[in-house]
Amino acid sequence: MGLVIILVVAVLVGLWVMGAYNSLVSLKNQVINAWKQIDVQLKRRHDLIPNLVNTVKGAMNFEKSTLEAVITARNKAVNATGVGQTAKAEGELTQALGRLFALTEAYPDLKATGNVAQLQEELTSTENKIGFARQMYNDTATQYNTRQMQFPASMVAGMAKAVPAELWEIEDAAERAVPKVDLAM
Repeated sequence: MGLVIILVVAVLVGLWVMGAYNSLVSLKNQVINAWKQIDVQLKRRHDLIPNLVNTVKGAMNFEKSTLEAVITARNKAVNATGVGQTAKAEGELTQALGRLFALTEAYPDLKATGNVAQLQEELTSTENKIGFARQMYNDTATQYNTRQMQFPASMVAGMAKAVPAELWEIEDAAERAVPKVDLAM
């Protein structure tokens, strides 16, 4: 009788360890997938930027420093690795694009061109998708990190080679700033 109880307890512990291990592996793969979803949207963004720069280049010759800043920021973002470095580089690229979009407002002929408007719209749409993908990544990474820390799953985390996932954070103060809305006429 005592042997049966020991065997049942061993089987239950084994099943629990297997379940905790599989849960951590599943969450780890979900974090990887969520990061890849961000990567897909960032690639689209990076691919659209040269088209936008080439479209506005002729009309904005004396704004060359702004165009160079966009290209430099894009190249830095393309070569960034890891969540922290990518977040920082993408923040710089967002700022450079913001300056470019602000300058295009000063060129009515350029603004009236369908290509510029279409590229701006595509970039805006891509920015929205990036935002949703970042949110999904952070949600998944937080769930994974929480699971690793919870007892008793924390006892299995080492076997599952679980390490905390880095969250995507806004480091740029300008990106964090609340936009001003003035409805006064």
